[in-house]
Amino acid sequence: MIVDTLSYKTISANAKTVDKQWVLVDADSIPLGRVASIVALHIRGKHKTNYTPHVDCGDNVIVINADKVSLSGNKWKQKQYIRHTGYPGGQRSLNAEQLSAKGPERLIENAVRGMLPKNKLGAALFRNLKVFVGSEHSHEAQKPKTINIKEHI
Repeated sequence: MIVDTLSYKTISANAKTVDKQWVLVDADSIPLGRVASIVALHIRGKHKTNYTPHVDCGDNVIVINADKVSLSGNKWKQKQYIRHTGYPGGQRSLNAEQLSAKGPERLIENAVRGMLPKNKLGAALFRNLKVFVGSEHSHEAQKPKTINIKEHI
C-alpha cells in the first residue's frame, strides 16, 4: 500500500500563499467590544482555515460609522484611557467621552490594538485596519465585502 505523503501534512501559510480580502464593517449602534473583537478576528485571520500564528494571513478591514459606536452604562464618563509621556509625573488620562471628542476613530483603534499581539506582527496587522467617521470611505476601488456584525452577536 502506498500512502500519499502530502495528504496528511499540515499546510502553513506564508506571504505568497495568503489570500487577503477587503471587508467592510458598519459600527453603527453596536457595542465597542463587539466591533473590536470581530475586527481583530478578521485582521488576525483566525476565521480562515489556513490560519498561521506567525504570518499576516488576515484581511484588510474598513470600519465605518466609528462615531456611532455604543458604550453601555456610564462608560462614556468612567472608562479611562491612560498614557504616559515618558517623563516623571507624565501620566495622562482621558475618559471615553473626551477621547471621542478628539477623534471618534480612536476608540475603535485602541480597542482593536489591545486585542492584537504586542510585537512586530501586531504592528503590521494594525496597519490593515482603516477606521472612518461617517458612512463614506476612500476604499471603494477594493470592492470590500460587507460583514453583518449583528449575525455574529
